[in-house]
Amino acid sequence: MRAGFPIASKGLVIGLFGGSFDPAHEGHVHLTRQALARMGLDQVWWLVSPGNPLKARQPAPMAARLARARALMTDPRVKITDLEAKLGTRATIDTLRRLQAIYPGVHFVWLMGADNLVQFHKWNRWRDILRAVPVGVLARPGLGVAARSSVAARAFGVNQIARGENLRGKAAPAWCFVNMPMKAASSSAIRARGDWKR
Repeated sequence: MRAGFPIASKGLVIGLFGGSFDPAHEGHVHLTRQALARMGLDQVWWLVSPGNPLKARQPAPMAARLARARALMTDPRVKITDLEAKLGTRATIDTLRRLQAIYPGVHFVWLMGADNLVQFHKWNRWRDILRAVPVGVLARPGLGVAARSSVAARAFGVNQIARGENLRGKAAPAWCFVNMPMKAASSSAIRARGDWKR
């Protein structure tokens, strides 16, 4: 295995939770715990991204974001990584393809909040993402209706799992929407309060 890459054996089901984590907060922790509890995942890897091409303002330095995420998310089933920086990928689909090549036999699931599903059709090759791995969408405050009626949800409506949220053993395209107790924490609110010193 490459230096600095998590170890994963064939047959594991690993959720990939990408984002800038600028900063990581209790909402990220809550979503991760819900995904582990409901989706049949063995692990979750946080992919702390170098930057977000959809955002004009770029995030705090990677080292600061990784340190905060590791201090906050202490579950041993969760790995905090800078894999996209190591791989040199910027588009999610490129990251997925590289990880699938590096970890043959590992089953990856893409995780995202409902806020991301609302604008998922703006992502680079978003249809290819849905065809590459199962996707778990986790509810976010006030976004259930918008997410369920989004471009991506409508385009792949026939692939939504009708009953249950467990993505273990599901082949792409397949996705689920997880209704759950929610936390209103957001990175933008933390930054606006001045609680995240860059």
